[in-house]
Amino acid sequence: MNKILKVHNVNDYARYIGAPVLHPHISVIHYDELEHCRHSLNSYDVYGIFIADQRMEALSYGQLQYDMPQHTLMCVSPGQIGGKTDTGEEIQAEGWALLFSPDLLNGRELGRRMSSYTYFSYNVSETLALDDRQRDTLVRLLEEMRTELLRPEQDHHTINIVVARLALVLEYIARFYSMQMQVSFGQYPDLLRRLESLLEHYYREGKQHEKGLPTVRYCAQELFLSPNYFGDLVKELTGDSATVFLRRFLMARANEMLAGGQTVGEVSDALGFSYPQHFSRVYKRHFGVAPSQAASRFSVSSRP
Repeated sequence: MNKILKVHNVNDYARYIGAPVLHPHISVIHYDELEHCRHSLNSYDVYGIFIADQRMEALSYGQLQYDMPQHTLMCVSPGQIGGKTDTGEEIQAEGWALLFSPDLLNGRELGRRMSSYTYFSYNVSETLALDDRQRDTLVRLLEEMRTELLRPEQDHHTINIVVARLALVLEYIARFYSMQMQVSFGQYPDLLRRLESLLEHYYREGKQHEKGLPTVRYCAQELFLSPNYFGDLVKELTGDSATVFLRRFLMARANEMLAGGQTVGEVSDALGFSYPQHFSRVYKRHFGVAPSQAASRFSVSSRP
């Protein structure tokens, strides 16, 4: 069994690789300066942001193996496992790491915004490729954070400044991912068509009777994307969330069936809702009228 380093706090990792201990809840590491660095397969209870300035091969992420190309950025969140098993060999790593504890954000506005940084749950194949200017922007902020943390006397002003820099790091990463998605739309020119085809196939095969309503997670897995990356791509392409996209598909299908003379109960069952009342609530929330009212209107409009 692979030996796993339990990173309960940021300094579990810092001490393991011989990096300076700067603060109980945040660690800024410049790998180039380390003398006795080794690989480690880590189980994280903290957030981590890693910038690779060299290619790293055969790393693990959950049950997957991956390579981290030069000048890429990868994020991890509590509950994830990643890295490479320690063989005892010392390595010369190049790049930066920023680890921070959820405790650092308790009671802060940044803590309340963390769920919006969905890239912490992207797949390893969805790492961020950095150009020189983007890398330099992030590294400059990391250097400023480390300078603050190296002050001999730290007070609440110091931590406020560090957290402000951390907030900038997270916002810049979000911007750079958005830019990468816009550039990479050429890789997903038919994503929406494939998604609609996937949903049509879902109902043609009758999967709703086994699995219920199609979910964002199901669609993402079928398209070989992480749920968060898939959702963010759909948002960039359409301006709406993936959940809204799915609901629009369902409601358009519902209207077709209601116009065809099917009852509310039949439509609810055909779409995969657990019970008609749920379908009625979703339909009314979407269209502003109950499906029974819509069915009556369709009936009237279809009369000769």
